[in-house]
Amino acid sequence: MPSDRSKNLLLFHFIVLLFGFTSVLGALISISALPLVIYRMGLAAFGLALYFLVFHPNYFYLPRHLWSKVFLGGIIIGSHWVTFFYAIKIAGVSIALSMMATGALITAILDPIISGRKLLGYELIFGSLTSVGIGLIYQAEFKHIEGISIALFSALLSSLFTILNAKMVKTGRPITLSFYELFVGSILGLIIILFSGQFTIESFELKDLDIFWISILAFLCTSFAFNISIKVMRHLSSFTIMMVISLEPIYGIILSLLIWNEKEYLSLNFYVGFLIVISSILMSGIYKLKKEAQKK
Repeated sequence: MPSDRSKNLLLFHFIVLLFGFTSVLGALISISALPLVIYRMGLAAFGLALYFLVFHPNYFYLPRHLWSKVFLGGIIIGSHWVTFFYAIKIAGVSIALSMMATGALITAILDPIISGRKLLGYELIFGSLTSVGIGLIYQAEFKHIEGISIALFSALLSSLFTILNAKMVKTGRPITLSFYELFVGSILGLIIILFSGQFTIESFELKDLDIFWISILAFLCTSFAFNISIKVMRHLSSFTIMMVISLEPIYGIILSLLIWNEKEYLSLNFYVGFLIVISSILMSGIYKLKKEAQKK
């Protein structure tokens, strides 16, 4: 019988496959990044609210000490998705996802700083290798430098969100955390819309298959996937979570190549840089697992 950790790890791989599909959906949906995220988070929160009302009204309860952290989590995840989809809109799926692959090593550096533990030498080594890969991607696709930079910042936000939730999930119900973070993120987006003056009703107008794609994005790839991704944090470490999330670019790029064929083809140097990033992340994970095994 597989252990709880193995079952949750396998489940999380499926969730990351759904996360990879969100990048494809982001490219298929016609509206801009902020309205897209408002639809995504608002509908996902609405779906969870209906589920609570019908089956578990007590799930609305959130311990008082978690409110400020949940509010911060909602701001971070909303900002992450806006920057992620914006990077896709201006630079394409492959470039945005290649930068998201840096999340595991960003976590490896940030987690010690936040938790106060010692920064490990191997994390610096593999982090340096990742930097080489990122530099090669920048050089190969310099015309997309804005999209690359925004996607890299999005990866940083994803890392912060993972570290924050890994702590909250120890005392809070995962699905409740999901609901309030999604709700806060959607409200934040609406406030930005109202006060920026840069968006109109037309900005939210859905065309062709937009309603269908947004429904999949909101309910399957967000309500369901977001809740499960937080739930597995009870069984997996922050580093392991980000290691698996690092496979999202592989899943997403494969899906985009299957859907668009040559549309997502980039230069050879891009793929070399991407391979360096992925390899350094995988080597880092393997090394960490061996070190942990030696301690047992």
